[in-house]
Amino acid sequence: MIRPAKLLRTAFLTVALSAVCVVAASAASLGVGTVNTDALRLRAEASTSSTILATASKGDTVVIMENAGNGWYKVNYNTIEGYMSGGYLNVTATANVTIGYGKVDVGNTVLNVRSGPGTGYSKVTSLSDGTVVSIVGISNGWYKITTSGGVTGYVSSEYMDICKSSAGSRGETTSTSTTTSSSMGQQVVNYALSFLGTPYVYGGNGPSCFDCSGFTNYVYRHFGYILNRGASSQLQNGTPVSKSDLQPGDIVFFRYNTSYPASHCGIYIGNGQFVHASTNKYQVQISQLTSGHYANVYLTARRIL
Repeated sequence: MIRPAKLLRTAFLTVALSAVCVVAASAASLGVGTVNTDALRLRAEASTSSTILATASKGDTVVIMENAGNGWYKVNYNTIEGYMSGGYLNVTATANVTIGYGKVDVGNTVLNVRSGPGTGYSKVTSLSDGTVVSIVGISNGWYKITTSGGVTGYVSSEYMDICKSSAGSRGETTSTSTTTSSSMGQQVVNYALSFLGTPYVYGGNGPSCFDCSGFTNYVYRHFGYILNRGASSQLQNGTPVSKSDLQPGDIVFFRYNTSYPASHCGIYIGNGQFVHASTNKYQVQISQLTSGHYANVYLTARRIL
């Protein structure tokens, strides 16, 4: 997820890529929404016919990312980004409520923590890129956070990615049950399949175009897992899993005649198939894993969930 402030910081790169790939942006957090109905579905798109990603219960809170129009909000619910109907949310710009964890995303610099929600407040401390903190509130586009050292303050939501935990933010496994992991894996697959036909472009980070690791990275970031960039680097994420034990959502890797540890990657969807940003038809497509070309160059798999 790339926010407006980050687009400004990467202006030259955006211009260079604009001819082949449109980079998505989203506004800073608007606030907190509280579910006011018995059950509210989180959708992949702002439509009641769209894929259901999760279901929130009455009293659950979501982070409002932006107003999607036509009565819908783009939200983050338990680190899953999607859309909810605004008619079933009580929205406020300021709330003291535990949201979860956030990972600092500022590049090669530091993020100042302020005593209040704005740059006019005094600096309390600073956080290096990649630091994970607890998010305990929202105030007018700023997150109220608590560091591992017990320091409380405010940071701009533009520079914070919501994630599961310090382990989950690196794409490592967490202590969830097999059933929960399997269910989440199917959600990952459903979201990945929504991009079928999206063009392959080398260096593409989505959502209008992808390369192979850009695709896996984008899909998992949607669920709060931040993976490394590049197929070889993603070999360091998650835990190894045997080919005979593959589950939907596992990342599968391939190696051609190259010196790199891995050449290509995709997401296993079950039944001996995987979805990936392919240079075969230069688009996101489904391919066979257990027969043909990819069976011959299969390398390994990693479980992220």
